Amino acid sequence: MDWLERAASLRHWSRDGVRAPHKPLLLLYALARFQADTEGELRYTAVEADLKQLLAEYGPAHGTTPAYPFHHLASDEVWEVRTDRGVGSPGTGVRELRASGAAGRLAPDLRAALRREPSLLGRMARVLLDLHFPPSLHQDLCEAVGLELELAETDALASPAQRRRDRRMREMVLTTYEYQCAFCGYDGMIDTAPVGLEAAHVRWWAYDGPDDVDNGLCLCSLHHKLFDKGVLGIGDGHRILVSQRFVGRSPAAREHVTALAGRPLIGPQPGIRPIAETHRSWHTGQVFRGFPRPGTT
Repeated sequence: MDWLERAASLRHWSRDGVRAPHKPLLLLYALARFQADTEGELRYTAVEADLKQLLAEYGPAHGTTPAYPFHHLASDEVWEVRTDRGVGSPGTGVRELRASGAAGRLAPDLRAALRREPSLLGRMARVLLDLHFPPSLHQDLCEAVGLELELAETDALASPAQRRRDRRMREMVLTTYEYQCAFCGYDGMIDTAPVGLEAAHVRWWAYDGPDDVDNGLCLCSLHHKLFDKGVLGIGDGHRILVSQRFVGRSPAAREHVTALAGRPLIGPQPGIRPIAETHRSWHTGQVFRGFPRPGTT
């Protein structure tokens, strides 16, 4: 059985280019949870809110219930559902799924294949991401479902001794900064979901940066990229640094980048720890490029 082909050919309703990423989102979520716990199952009542949020942020404009993919994904033989009565889903009714104690997990043959060949998990995730979502959303999606894609593409499953990403990091950081960019104040939403806002690590995860609020910043997509490229940094007094090596002649570049020099960060909420000095110093020494421009405030 070719699991990559199976992932690439999930059956879903489609007509005239209508998007239906419900099953891919659930399968990505299930792969991420398997990566963290190969023995666990996903009880519908425990994951319903997570799946609902994923559909709201990455699904089609018209709303839908997470009960739909939870029930129907089993028809693709990559997923199984059990209830208090045994194997088999009670249907797409939310009340029935809740009342019956419905729980889902990857199909037994797929779980066995992933244990034999751990890198299969990463390849399946790539197929789902590439076929159903643009590259600009891949990292956000992985963070949203809690998937360590780089780890998944190696030949080793996560072990208890390995560091695990905290999939709550994004929500904790965005809440701490009240859903606005700490550099510019951007706070865009679409319906009830933030859009263009990301949780940035100050000290990168790859260099022992923890998934802690005092190592995080809520940044818009532009300023997150510039922060990670060393154009922007954080100086004494939690004021914004702008590299002298940055060149931008347009009014937009001056307004959105150069003019930030010397401004204080926006947030976090009162009573919450600001960025830890050790993480801020690491970013200044290892990422920020050159010398900062003189502050304008």
